[in-house]
Amino acid sequence: GRILWQKNGDQKMRIASLTKVMTAIVAIENGRLEDFVKVGKNAYGKEGSSIYLRIGEEMSLHHLLYGLMLRSGNDAAVAIAEHVGGSLDGFVFLMNQKAQFLGMSNTHFANPHGLDQQGHFSTARDMAVLTAYALKNPVFQDIVKTKVKRVPNSYGKWDHVWHNKNKMLFMYEGADGVKTGYTKISGRC
Repeated sequence: GRILWQKNGDQKMRIASLTKVMTAIVAIENGRLEDFVKVGKNAYGKEGSSIYLRIGEEMSLHHLLYGLMLRSGNDAAVAIAEHVGGSLDGFVFLMNQKAQFLGMSNTHFANPHGLDQQGHFSTARDMAVLTAYALKNPVFQDIVKTKVKRVPNSYGKWDHVWHNKNKMLFMYEGADGVKTGYTKISGRC
């Protein structure tokens, strides 16, 4: 938990898909991995990165977490949030509650996916605190270090095969996660 080096560590910034670190840990801690999540209209076709969920499709929460973290699926983020939190607002409340619990005093979440939105920000220091906490969870740890995941596809002849977008896993021996993020406004996070 010690900061070894920082630059502008407390500067509030947009965090793009780094948001999904919080989405994943809140879902793991408050949901049941074996639950099947039914995809609703809010998740279907969510802009940005996607795992191409269909309305009415059902997938286990555990598998959706792989789609969230490996492929950065915004549709997965919304489906997870609605299932675990009862609504997007309910889930965002849980995210901010967890941030407060962790002492992330320069963070406020407005959504579970990280698309640019007013009032959605954090700092490098707060995200480091969150990530260090999340990596203590063995389920989270397993998911973020996975390079390729095969998941049953209830709508097709072939399984989903998701390759992790985190290039660090492939470029640096021993890398074990965690998450990257990008939007046009945020840049690379």
